[in-house]
Amino acid sequence: MKTSLTLMMAGGLMMSASAMAWESQDGQHSTSASVALSSEYVWRGISQSDEDPAISGSFDYGHSSGFYAGAWASNVDYGDDASSEIDIYAGFASEFGDSGIGYDVGVLRYMFPGEDYNFNEVYGSLSYSIFSVGVAHSSDALGSGEDGTYYSLDAGYDLPMGFSLAGGVGYYDLDDDAFAEDGYNNYYVGVSKEFAGFGFDITYTDTDGDAEDIFGDDLSDGRFIFSISKSL
Repeated sequence: MKTSLTLMMAGGLMMSASAMAWESQDGQHSTSASVALSSEYVWRGISQSDEDPAISGSFDYGHSSGFYAGAWASNVDYGDDASSEIDIYAGFASEFGDSGIGYDVGVLRYMFPGEDYNFNEVYGSLSYSIFSVGVAHSSDALGSGEDGTYYSLDAGYDLPMGFSLAGGVGYYDLDDDAFAEDGYNNYYVGVSKEFAGFGFDITYTDTDGDAEDIFGDDLSDGRFIFSISKSL
C-alpha cells in the first residue's frame, strides 16, 4: 500500500516511459499524465510489489488557484487477490503570501480491487526553502479499522553539475490493536540527475526493527531504488 515525494518514491531498476502535459491558453487549467516501469514499488519503506518490478501511471489536473486532483495506479503483490492499487486524490496547494512558506492539504482514497483494503487518508504539509514537514491520518489505516498517522520530514538540495540530493525520515504511528507494534520508523536518501531528456535516480531506503515485526524482513529491510523517468 502506497508515497510523494514522494516517494517517489525502491531496490532494482525503474524505467519510465512517457509523460504528457497540457495547459489552457489563459493558464488557468493544466493536465499531465505519466507512466513508469519500476523495479519495485515501495511505500513508506515497505515493499508493495513483493520485491518485484511494478508499472505505474498517473493523470493529474491543476488549476491556477492551487486546486488539484488526480489518480495514480500501480500493480501490487500481497500474495492474495489484490493485484493493483488505484489512488484518487484532491487537494489545494499554495503559499502564505510572500512568506516563502508553502502548504498542501488534501484527501486521498486508496483502493485495491480484489480485496477489501480500501481506506481514506487526509494529509497536510508545510514547506520552506529545502525542507518540508507533513502529516497524514486515517481512521482505517491499511484497511485495519484502526487509526494510523504518518509523520514525515523531507529535504531536497541542488548539487553541482545538475545533480539533486533528496532525503527524509518518517514515523508511522499505528494502533497496536491491529498491528504487532505501535509504529515504525523509515528513512531514505537519494541522488538524481536529468540527462538527455531523462531523469535518473538512485535511492536507498530502510526501516527499523518494528517494521520487520509488522511486515517481515523481506518487505521492510534496506534496499536501493533505481529509476529512469521522462516527462514532456
